[in-house]
Amino acid sequence: MAKQIKKQNLPSKICITCGRPFSWRKKWERDWENVKYCSDRCRTSKGSAS
Repeated sequence: MAKQIKKQNLPSKICITCGRPFSWRKKWERDWENVKYCSDRCRTSKGSAS
């Protein structure tokens, strides 16, 4: 059985568009190093960073 990671110990990053922190998600498991945005909304509005 795989080693379980508690939710409070998940890695997090800061979104480069909105500046908010976001946590690791299972769907990002293979590509976590390249994840830069917290959501599709931030990814599509990357040109208008606040």
